[in-house]
Amino acid sequence: MKSILLPTDFSMNSENAIKYAIALFKNIECNFYLLNVQKASSFISDDMMVLASSATIYQTIIDVSKKSLHNLIAKLELKYKNERHTFHSIVDYDNFIDSINQITINKNIDLIVMGTKGASGLEKVIFGSNTVHVMQRCVVPVLAIPDGCLFTKLDKIAFTTNYLTLNNIEELKPLKDLLSLHHSKFYVLHFDDVHGTSNQKNENKEFLKAHFNNITHKNIDSYSKDSYKTIEEYIHSNNIRLIAMMRKKHSFLERLFNRHPEETLAFNIDVPFLVMENA
Repeated sequence: MKSILLPTDFSMNSENAIKYAIALFKNIECNFYLLNVQKASSFISDDMMVLASSATIYQTIIDVSKKSLHNLIAKLELKYKNERHTFHSIVDYDNFIDSINQITINKNIDLIVMGTKGASGLEKVIFGSNTVHVMQRCVVPVLAIPDGCLFTKLDKIAFTTNYLTLNNIEELKPLKDLLSLHHSKFYVLHFDDVHGTSNQKNENKEFLKAHFNNITHKNIDSYSKDSYKTIEEYIHSNNIRLIAMMRKKHSFLERLFNRHPEETLAFNIDVPFLVMENA
């Protein structure tokens, strides 16, 4: 049985990510932990005005959040009626990342699924700050669902590699599970990186070949001016349904998050984005 953590702030964006996770694991037994993290600054003055004299701000915040989670779970159970899925609610009053890491350990979480906030115009960004922080600091894989992205047949999955050494199949287990579960075709994008060696790239190809079937390889110059645009076009032209990568210093993921604003405006990922840790 899988244990999936679903952070939510009760927005349409986070609810969409929850629905995506439910559809993604439709045929798998899962414990879904819906988490809402609160902090004192989120409590607005209008609510404080109606507090009973014996109530505390803290308890009121928690009670409101618990009720909202209860209502959300009731709605999900009524809509999906999936006996394989069990929903649990968790309310925490803590730092967002600290809360997620603690629950991840306590509940033996296999995967975190969360939404990414959409934006427009000059404010356009790839991911919201919470999503980026979770990807960078949490110890389990994270699946980010773009704003408005609905689940469709996961028939094509892409995985990016550069000069990272691939030698532990357990690190790639979330990817392998999804490929197997949805009988997906597997596309591997190899970054031609100045730090890499041809031997290392060949070793990575052999490693992937030994553990995965039906691989399509594509080489990309990761230091060219248009490399991000190339990836975006590859995703769209090949109808890629999900893209996965490893998290490690100097990886493509790190460079993606540290790009200049004008570069960010030119690159958009509108498919689910799986990030796995490379020790």
